[in-house]
Amino acid sequence: MSKLKNKVAVITGANSGIGLATAKLFLKEGAKVVLSGRRQEALDEVSEDLEGDFITVLADVGKPEDNTNLIKTAKAKYGNIDVLFLNAGIAPPTPTTDITAEHYDEIFNINVKGPILAVKEALPNMNDGGSILFTTSIVSQKGFDGFGVYSASKGALRSYARVLTSEVKSRDIRVNSIAPGPVETPIYGKMGLPQDVLDGLGQEFGQQIPLGRFGTSEEIANTALFLASEDASFVNGIEIEVDGGLSQI
Repeated sequence: MSKLKNKVAVITGANSGIGLATAKLFLKEGAKVVLSGRRQEALDEVSEDLEGDFITVLADVGKPEDNTNLIKTAKAKYGNIDVLFLNAGIAPPTPTTDITAEHYDEIFNINVKGPILAVKEALPNMNDGGSILFTTSIVSQKGFDGFGVYSASKGALRSYARVLTSEVKSRDIRVNSIAPGPVETPIYGKMGLPQDVLDGLGQEFGQQIPLGRFGTSEEIANTALFLASEDASFVNGIEIEVDGGLSQI
C-alpha cells in the first residue's frame, strides 16, 4: 500500500484521536509524517507504537511561534511538504450566557488563527500539486446548544478554506475540509463534563444519527487519505461530511 509513498505530511493535533489515526494510516501508505501536539508526554507515548518514517514536534497551534517552528522543523527534516492536515481543535461547551472573552479567545486561537497562520508558514514550503486539509465540523451546519463559539470557529474555518482554494489554484494545490459528526475521540473527555453527562450526550447523539452510532477516528482517517491522495485528484474546495447522515436530516 503506497498511496502516499515518499510524500511529506504534516498533521496537527496528532497525539490522539483523528490526528493519530490519520498519522498511522499515512505512515502505512508510505508517507513521511510530522506529528504535532501540545503535550510532549502524549507525543512520546504514541511514538512507541508508530511504525515508519516520522518525527514529532511539540507545538501549540494557537501560538504563532509554534506554527513557525513546526514548519521549519518539517522542512529541515524532510524538505518540502506535500500534505498539510490542520486537524488540531478544541470544543469546550459553554452556554451563550456564560461565554467569556477568554473562552472565545482560546477556541478561536486554536481552531481558526492557528490553521490560518500554519498555512501562511507552510505555503512557501509546499510542493505544487500538494493537498491542504482542514478538520471542520457539522456543528457549523446544525445548532447544538452550548457550542456557539465552537460552531462559529468551524464556520469561520470553512469560509477561509473557500478563499484559500482560489488563492492557491495557480499552484494546483487542492484544499478540502472534513466535517466529522460525533466521533469516538478523546475530545469529549476534555470538555470538563461529568461522565454521566458525557454518557447522556453520547446516547442523545447516537439516537439522532441515521446509522445509529458514533463514527471512529479510523473512518475519518480513511477520508483524509482519500482527499490527500491522487484518488481525489479532481476533488477541490469541498467540505465532506463524515457523520453517518446526521447533517442531512
